[in-house]
Amino acid sequence: MAALLDIPVNKLLGTDTGYDNIDNLTDELARLNDKLAKKNQHEAMIKKADKKRGAILLLSFLSMLISLGVDNPTVSIVLSGACILTAVTILYRNLALMTGITTNDMRLKVLRTTTIFNMCILVLCITLAALKSAGIVSLSENSEKLFAMFLIAGIMTFTGIVAPKLPFTRHTGLRLPWTVQDQDTWNIAHSILGIISLPLALLYIACCLTVDYFEQITFVAIILWVGIPGVISYIFFLKKMYCKL
Repeated sequence: MAALLDIPVNKLLGTDTGYDNIDNLTDELARLNDKLAKKNQHEAMIKKADKKRGAILLLSFLSMLISLGVDNPTVSIVLSGACILTAVTILYRNLALMTGITTNDMRLKVLRTTTIFNMCILVLCITLAALKSAGIVSLSENSEKLFAMFLIAGIMTFTGIVAPKLPFTRHTGLRLPWTVQDQDTWNIAHSILGIISLPLALLYIACCLTVDYFEQITFVAIILWVGIPGVISYIFFLKKMYCKL
């Protein structure tokens, strides 16, 4: 084409590289084709990831509608639980796609471990709630409180172990408006979460076993668990943004 139009190859390609002959045209076209292929592949991955996120949001919304619209408690628990589990399964199967982390990266293994833990907790809670609603399992008020106490303490402890290892992502972790905007803020929040989780879980168990106000203690424990790293990371985020101005 350059010979036919009697113009330099670099002008035909719209580059500043000086090509004075057609011999280098093949190499330059191959480079541009490779660049275009990578761009198209990246855009295709973004579209596919958006579809997966849409499916997760749809299933979550459907679960809420089932909970509000189905009168039978057992059926409502099973159906809404199935929707949530399906959504979490989609997230697990597409973690690499949705986070951009390669399959051999240790950070992806941490995300998968966390997602599997979340799935196990969901299955346990859904199964117990369905059995209790159907009258197959009967728990006393004290047994329910003990179950809830150890469940919450277990979640706190597990979170404290994995929190410092969680990569910067919008899907798993302490997803606050400021932590998902800045990686340093994310790291600060999850480092603090790793430090306070186990002591707070042990203190929570001790208070629940010695004080009668279970609901109030649980509320305060969760507020402290999320609030301490949330407030400190927010202050860090504000200072960092102020320094950039």
